[in-house]
Amino acid sequence: MEYVLAFDAGTGSIRAVLFDRNGKQIGVSQKEWTHLLEEDVPGSMNFDTVYNWNLVIQCVKEVLQETDILPSEIKALSATSMREGFVLYDRNGQEIWACANVDARAGEEVSDLKLLDEKLEMELYAESGQTFALGAIPRLLWLKRHKPEIYEATTSITMINDWILYKLSGVLQVDPSNGCTSGIFDLEKRQWQKQIATRCGIKDTFFPKVHEAGTVLGKVTKEAASLTGLSPETLVVSGGGDAQMASVGVGAITTNQTVVSGGSFWQQEVNVEKPYFDPEGRLRVNCHAVGGQWQLEAIAFFPGLVMRWFRDAFCEKEVEEAKITGRDAYEILEEKAKLVPAGSNGIIPIFSDVMNYISWRHAAPSFINLSIDPQKTGKMEMFKSLQENAALITLGNLKLIEEVTGHYPEEVIFAGGASKGKLWSQTLADVLGVPVKVPVIKEAAALGTALYAAIGAGIYSSIKDAVDQVVVWESTFQPRMVNHQEYAKIYENWRRVYEAQLNLADRGLTSHMWKAPGL
Repeated sequence: MEYVLAFDAGTGSIRAVLFDRNGKQIGVSQKEWTHLLEEDVPGSMNFDTVYNWNLVIQCVKEVLQETDILPSEIKALSATSMREGFVLYDRNGQEIWACANVDARAGEEVSDLKLLDEKLEMELYAESGQTFALGAIPRLLWLKRHKPEIYEATTSITMINDWILYKLSGVLQVDPSNGCTSGIFDLEKRQWQKQIATRCGIKDTFFPKVHEAGTVLGKVTKEAASLTGLSPETLVVSGGGDAQMASVGVGAITTNQTVVSGGSFWQQEVNVEKPYFDPEGRLRVNCHAVGGQWQLEAIAFFPGLVMRWFRDAFCEKEVEEAKITGRDAYEILEEKAKLVPAGSNGIIPIFSDVMNYISWRHAAPSFINLSIDPQKTGKMEMFKSLQENAALITLGNLKLIEEVTGHYPEEVIFAGGASKGKLWSQTLADVLGVPVKVPVIKEAAALGTALYAAIGAGIYSSIKDAVDQVVVWESTFQPRMVNHQEYAKIYENWRRVYEAQLNLADRGLTSHMWKAPGL
């Protein structure tokens, strides 16, 4: 039997997931990382490469033990990871510094870049598709200022998924879909852009080769094989960023396909045939993992985390019921909320704003327009309003993309943990006004990564061949147009209320839920 192994390095954990040649998950092992706050460095989030490499090793050993397959049966492996997190190396290929994607230490450096030239960020955005909010440049400048010995010793940079592949193959390289999130890429050419580094005052000598997803980098080294139990004959294949690999894992590989990934963050990805840049800098632009494709991306902050907060803070009864019955607490909440009318009796949740990449900030979390009538405002109405809110943000983000491309989706693929919710899926269809398709495999980043490993091993001839054979749909939710018309009015009112709430936070009267470094 032939198998492929995918590493999925998220913000909170590392997973090793084993698939057979038909895309069926055979085994998985997961370990939580611990990101380290650097003493006296507010907003810092270091990535411990020594400790975390040991977690990768443990995951591989556990998968091999759990599945009891022969290491020689794993024909290829690849990796995906959180984007924006990166690792620096010295001339000997030794890791000397790394940070997670949520590292936010470089606010002062962002401010300095903006003061250096007020047009700089938009000019670089028009080439790289990135702003200073999440990219590597401010953090590299922070190192240059505060840890010059590390900065001067740096000879290479990779993203975290590329680091995993390096530890297994000994090959330093990056892929376009994650490498571009560094903000030092020419998107159109899908290559490093050294002039961006030069303009920002960082050196331009630490860029490794770029390989598209599915490229065979080599084989597992003898040292890595000894540590992990993998076969030295297993191929190591270039991977990609988690959002892009998730798009592949749900079959979104052609122009104009739209994916909504509903997790802690909600990401809206629209495939395009060339890089489109928003003249106002509101949207992110990335290389897709699929060669010759790009993606316009918008992000809703924290819908999954907000829902978890609401469950844990207010839904003790449902959580206890879930424990007793063996059901999911969200399933119980959805069942109780299914008769709440569209608009949740007027509740207006204020959490994430629509995307504004160039000036990214969010109002203070709140519920507005509550009624003191318990028949109109209660736990179920508030729960439903949070589901509606995530869908309304998605609508706003897709409207932004439509402004830039002229295209609004004819259907949407809904993946991630939120897509397990039937009420949430139906609400999304009602708000967007288009069919919403839910795949059988919803946590799709590992699957997309496995498909590229399988291409490297020759199991599939192309990514289209792989998707056609593997991706299967669970259900399609048709929009209820009466509700859609109601949500169109609700959306316009929500935008006006949000603007007023954001103004309160900007004036310092309330606290932003989140704002980008340097704002």
